[in-house]
Amino acid sequence: MSTRTRYHLAQFNLATLRFPLADPRMADFVALVEPVNALADGTPGFVWRLVEEGEADATGMRPAGDDVIVNFSVWESAEALWDFVYRSAHLETMRRRREWFRRHVDAHLVLWWVPAGHVPSVGEALERLALLRADGPSPRAFTFSSSFTAEEAAGAEPAAL
Repeated sequence: MSTRTRYHLAQFNLATLRFPLADPRMADFVALVEPVNALADGTPGFVWRLVEEGEADATGMRPAGDDVIVNFSVWESAEALWDFVYRSAHLETMRRRREWFRRHVDAHLVLWWVPAGHVPSVGEALERLALLRADGPSPRAFTFSSSFTAEEAAGAEPAAL
């Protein structure tokens, strides 16, 4: 089995709301949550996404603050995630993000490799984001623009992978 198939890519990002989700100014975003999640779920390479227990999504979870929503998923490869984010209908939602979310000063997106079959926890995701913010990109916590391969991550963190 190649390293590529033994590892999947986890992604976690934060979005600070401009308005509460129930505010009419958020209606377009709220209406897009279900179709964008369905698009992700059906995208080749999609593995898993965070869903609040008893809910269809994770918009009610607030592990990073009352006005911060999280998006958390696992993908078979960086290419699969990239294709979903930048080469699908999801891109239109991304283009409108400033209508709904505040600009972040600190890193708000982190990527890292996980063993295939591992479902990372929100605590793990917050730790990876803190690592990225503290130390910058590394094989343990990186971004699209400063990425590392599963092989590099396996070499940097053999006990965890």
